[in-house]
Amino acid sequence: MTKNESGARRAPPLAVALRHVAYEDLGLLEPWLVWRGWRVRYIDLGLDELCGWDALAPDLLVVLGGPLGAEDDDDFPFLAEEVRWIRARLDAQRPTLGICLGAQLMARALGARVRPMGTKELGYFPLELTPAAAGTPIARIGAQPVLQWHGDVFDLPDGVQSLARTPLCPNQAFMVEDHAMAWQFHLEVAPSRLERWLIGNIDEIRACGLRPDELRRQARAQEAGLQQAAAAVMQAWFERLDL
Repeated sequence: MTKNESGARRAPPLAVALRHVAYEDLGLLEPWLVWRGWRVRYIDLGLDELCGWDALAPDLLVVLGGPLGAEDDDDFPFLAEEVRWIRARLDAQRPTLGICLGAQLMARALGARVRPMGTKELGYFPLELTPAAAGTPIARIGAQPVLQWHGDVFDLPDGVQSLARTPLCPNQAFMVEDHAMAWQFHLEVAPSRLERWLIGNIDEIRACGLRPDELRRQARAQEAGLQQAAAAVMQAWFERLDL
């Protein structure tokens, strides 16, 4: 517990993560938040009802990834409510982070289109940071390779700029002022927990002409750098938000 200006004790800040599949969790971000004194809660979409929560209540909302499409409302009706939740957060300028599918849902909530790339981007690759990334938290990634695992790309919402790209995907990150950040890539995945991803996606891995051992090797090689980059990006963002 911490104290407010009147001296009364108040609860630690709350981070809520919207989770679409069990193995796509907060990863490296969870121990970082806990170390800073945050409480962490998950809402499991398809199991938990969003209607029992106040979208604006969490001090931080993280919208995680998943194998479904950002516009698959016919198959997954909860997506429409999830987009309304995200839009409410963005309209209220409440801190919100979207990762992979979460970034696509943020783009959709802001009126942008999400579309298939026509190919899969899978593996650990460096980003090309755009000039607009200078001075933003995204710049703290530098040359660190990050995990790509997607077949869709978001168009940019009106008024925002692409902060990173790869040869296959022109829009890899954006920010909405200081309160919202979107990553098409995965900076959060703990390499030590990648095995769950490999088990859950073995057909997709093979379809891309890859083998699990290659992704394991890449993950081990990038583990220390990813931990440092994830912490640096979050620290820079939280400093902007005064969290």
